[in-house]
Amino acid sequence: MGEPRADKVAVVAEVKEKMEAADGVLLTEYRGLNVPAMAGLRQTLTPAGGEYKIYKNTLVKLAANELGIDLDELLVGPTALAFVGEKADGSKGDPAAVAKALKEYSKTNDALVIKGGVLDGKAISADEIKALADLPSREVMLSEFAGAMESILGDFAGVLDSKLQEFVGVMDALIEKGGPSGGSGEAPADAPAEEASADEAPADEAPAEAAADSGEEE
Repeated sequence: MGEPRADKVAVVAEVKEKMEAADGVLLTEYRGLNVPAMAGLRQTLTPAGGEYKIYKNTLVKLAANELGIDLDELLVGPTALAFVGEKADGSKGDPAAVAKALKEYSKTNDALVIKGGVLDGKAISADEIKALADLPSREVMLSEFAGAMESILGDFAGVLDSKLQEFVGVMDALIEKGGPSGGSGEAPADAPAEEASADEAPADEAPAEAAADSGEEE
């Protein structure tokens, strides 16, 4: 058997690179879709980050096998791959949104049949893709998460404000009572006067004793 042609090697490398870079790969049968229908499908997938490509099944098999993914059962008949990559604005693509777009499109275009795909490096069935399509999009989940966090933070701020108000109320009550002990914190006003009079008593008696002693000597 001869060496594979260079163009085939290049295609296998391209498919392998796209599969490695993609957040998911969804395989569909496109038999019966005309050129305008294919163009409409591509336009439907683009906003979700989907890129719809057609390669020879044998080359896709080679690329998948090199990545350790078995897609042989899915690569039968005319098969197109929807790679989930970046959106037009550079943000991350959404496998759920791409799956939803394919599912919705297939409702009005019987020629489009979802066959299966690859998610997180593992092959998934058509039913799993349809279940994926029923999940909320990344934007919806992020919005719901942000709303939940805002609610939690709002509740926490309310509880914190209530506790702060209680603390301030307790402190105000303590200040009005004169401190934790309930006293004014000032020493009795008459205590120094009593101590002073007690100290001065011996000084008053000293001159009288001195006078008595002086008289006796005379």
